[in-house]
Amino acid sequence: MLDLSRLDLEEIATALADQTDFEHRWLINPRTGEIVLWTADGGIDGHTPVDLDDLDLACIDPLPSYVWYQDMADFVERISDEAAGRRLAQAIHGKGAFRRFKNELHEEYPHLLSAWHAFRDGRAQRRAVKWLVNNSLVDDETGERFVTDHPDPDLP
Repeated sequence: MLDLSRLDLEEIATALADQTDFEHRWLINPRTGEIVLWTADGGIDGHTPVDLDDLDLACIDPLPSYVWYQDMADFVERISDEAAGRRLAQAIHGKGAFRRFKNELHEEYPHLLSAWHAFRDGRAQRRAVKWLVNNSLVDDETGERFVTDHPDPDLP
């Protein structure tokens, strides 16, 4: 088992959120917890192509986009500023929801940015820990303790 305190949860969360393409993959060394980025052209060192099956590393497959969308919906539902809530709720409907939400937040409600980042990052880190537990890289008790100790922050 890996030591949770020595893992880069932000990097694991980034890998879980990466919706770009399959020309690259995020991998974790199950013995050390080191995260590497593999590309079809440059392998893991950026220069030497290598087949994924030849590596003794575990793939960190991204979570579906609806998981990350739900964070926006939950944030919008929980903020106390009703006008901001209505505008942000409109922004997240339809194609381009992530971009529109980000733009609306930055342009119209910059006072909510720090709350959004804390909310989003907290959830992303809990997902990273749950992923580690589900892949037997961190024990259940440690994972449950982390999730319990890191609830969603209070929102303005």
